[in-house]
Amino acid sequence: MAGHGRGRRVWRGRAAGCALAALLLVSGCSAPGAAPDATAGQVQQVLDRRAAAVLKHDEAGYLAAVDPAATGLRVAQRTEFGNLAQVPLSSWTYRVTGVDRHGATATAKVELHYRIEGYDTAPVTAARTLTLDRRGGNWYVTDDRPAQGDAQLLWQQGPVTAVRGTHSLVLGVGQDPAKLHGIAVAEDAAVPAVSAAWPGTWAGRVVVLVPSSLDGMAALLGAPAASYRGIAAVTTGEAGGAAAAPADRVIVNPDAYAVLGDLGRKVVLTHETTHVATRAHTSPATPMWLSEGYADWVGYRDTGRTAPQAAPELQKAVRAGDFPADLPSDADFGFDGGADRLAKAYEGGWLACRLIATHWGEATLARFYTKVGNQPHREGAVEKAMKDELGLSPREFTARWREYVRGQLA
Repeated sequence: MAGHGRGRRVWRGRAAGCALAALLLVSGCSAPGAAPDATAGQVQQVLDRRAAAVLKHDEAGYLAAVDPAATGLRVAQRTEFGNLAQVPLSSWTYRVTGVDRHGATATAKVELHYRIEGYDTAPVTAARTLTLDRRGGNWYVTDDRPAQGDAQLLWQQGPVTAVRGTHSLVLGVGQDPAKLHGIAVAEDAAVPAVSAAWPGTWAGRVVVLVPSSLDGMAALLGAPAASYRGIAAVTTGEAGGAAAAPADRVIVNPDAYAVLGDLGRKVVLTHETTHVATRAHTSPATPMWLSEGYADWVGYRDTGRTAPQAAPELQKAVRAGDFPADLPSDADFGFDGGADRLAKAYEGGWLACRLIATHWGEATLARFYTKVGNQPHREGAVEKAMKDELGLSPREFTARWREYVRGQLA
């Protein structure tokens, strides 16, 4: 998305840093006085009391689960509890999914489930690994960390400031409230813009996370910071989610977002909000040229930007004789292919969706997107939707797209 920074969708289960959804079987080693499943039940009771304390804003109750001798952890947990103060939670629960006990020490695999009030229709899940020690007949937490491959939570980075918009909730760490308010205003404009373009039903509200830096953003995604340098925002979520799936999170890179102008910020947030709106109809069957191209098409829809203005890198390549032979592949959207390749991939996907909207209509573009995403597998999904909605084979559509790119950019 040249000219305004980049945004993209990050799928849970397909990218580092997103919550693990797989349920883990309860397992453990035998220990005197308790069978593994009994230990799991005892740990669950400790965590149930801890969860109730979070919702009651009961710091003492929250810290009661932590080993009194683990002073460093108690300080960290007290700080984390305080960081949550402004987060409007409607639920907070733990689910013990596995326990490995060795004598008076146990390691528990735990799923934290939480909901943001007014935004999450089902809990967001974060996988945690807890170490516990048994003292005086009770289990106490001695370590609490993200599960391997999982990510930080926003409130583990510092005190959270919450700013409510009409259609948005912006949660920030280390940010001036005025800056968070500006993002809420921009997001409140993005939501109706997306609803005007996307005919499908969606919640019409968005949670935006704003960490203090690029490094903070990367920690929320469980990925190296270098992977997101220059990426203004990403959207995390579950592909092909049902109506009960949790609300997605738009995560802003404050470093890249800060250098954008008003138009760039508008396009980025509208792009990301499109991912939120289309999430239920986006699946592993959806190629990235379609998911990112459609989000860019909605982002640019009411801006009046011409093809050369919105696709400068692809135009430069076309005029240099480097004409694309095919639609962008998923690999073209990878971070390791260089900024030029990435920009041309976004621009090529946008032009493909713009072609469909121009020649077949916006309603047809939305139906095409939905039909592709509703297929369970990639194989044959695009072919069937193209035949049904455009009356073309992929080869014929690609030829039309190449003609369109030449006509718009040559």
